[in-house]
Amino acid sequence: MRDMALLRSGWLWRQTSVLKRWKLNWCDLWIDGSLCFYKTDSRRDLEHRVGLKVSCIDVQSGLECGGVTPPETNPRENLIVVHLRDGSTLNLCANSEDESIAWKLTLLDTRRNPMFTYDPYDDSYQAVPLNNYHTVYITPGAGPGTHQVVVQRDPFDGMVENIALGILTGMAAGAAMRSFLWMPFFFC
Repeated sequence: MRDMALLRSGWLWRQTSVLKRWKLNWCDLWIDGSLCFYKTDSRRDLEHRVGLKVSCIDVQSGLECGGVTPPETNPRENLIVVHLRDGSTLNLCANSEDESIAWKLTLLDTRRNPMFTYDPYDDSYQAVPLNNYHTVYITPGAGPGTHQVVVQRDPFDGMVENIALGILTGMAAGAAMRSFLWMPFFFC
């Protein structure tokens, strides 16, 4: 991971998924969208990794984060909530409101820029935009005009199916509730 560009790093509080306790972790956000959590800033013991390019749906910060209680010493304005594709959330807390907003903007920018190419001659990364089919065509500089096709999933793929399933479930629950409301009249 050390040969990639680092977008942002620093200490963040992370809420564990099982016990819901807050742990202070060193956090690195890499150019490929990897959000890595370490025990110390030496980056030796990786505790948790999240791939944001594919799994991140939305990022909220501060008072937008309803239902999340910050660590004891931090106000609500320091909270950051990352909503993931599988329906789970990644709850984070920065040391200040400014830091929280900076992390939010960097996380959103990482989610928006889906592909980067590395140019070893300039030692730089270039953002490559996706076309309408969510495909990127990259011509390697050393090759004789060969093309590589990289396909990225649309972050909103499957959204319509989830909405339709939710509507159908709501209609079924509503029909069941209406039948229970008439039950006392049938037994009188």
